Amino acid sequence: MRQGWIVVTGASRGIGAAIAADIESRGGKVAAFSRSGNAPHGKSVICDVSNEKAFAAALDGLAKDAPIVGLVNNAGMHRFGPSETESTEDFETMLRVNSVALFAACRIAYPHLKAANGAAIVNIGSFFDKLGIAGNAAYCASKAAVGAITRCLAVEWAQHKIQVVDVAPGYIATDMSNGFLDTERGREWIAKRSTIGRAGHPEEIARFVGALFADDIPFLTGETIYIDGGHGLRQ
Repeated sequence: MRQGWIVVTGASRGIGAAIAADIESRGGKVAAFSRSGNAPHGKSVICDVSNEKAFAAALDGLAKDAPIVGLVNNAGMHRFGPSETESTEDFETMLRVNSVALFAACRIAYPHLKAANGAAIVNIGSFFDKLGIAGNAAYCASKAAVGAITRCLAVEWAQHKIQVVDVAPGYIATDMSNGFLDTERGREWIAKRSTIGRAGHPEEIARFVGALFADDIPFLTGETIYIDGGHGLRQ
């Protein structure tokens, strides 16, 4: 396991909380960022990641104790609606939260990760980045941008031993998706679409992310890795 702080954003629940728990279980030193400050695992840090000054100050504070060796960009949002009625402002909000704030977090963390002489960024994308989903133009675009950002940073920062990977989950049973997945229609739909007949669990994403930090495979960089139960493969 990398020695130093691994920052996980959006760590109060769902996939972020599961990632923080997994890394901590492997002996990692986790800084769990959330707007509420109620992260159940790791050192809970109150921080709105979209506030660049606050995020930079939080990282500087952590760095006084130990180097920052990892960043998991998990914080994000999802909402859907017909494209013909979606306002430009709402579209821009989705991009700002899911893409622009993620890029800014990487940029702000860069000097710390560079100084660590061996660090990793894991961006949490979505398999929606390669699909056409009605009512999700903004979300799909924002997650496609995550893959592009990952590839570009991996190329630019490899010389500084910074690994960058995009982990793209499929449907995961979290607070964000349970409203649909808990319905009979939702269960029937996911059973037909997923090759294994169910939605994923946050812990399944977390185990993979935890392994990226624990096993230290620097040759794996710039890639988008889909963990979606084969959903994106089915016609």
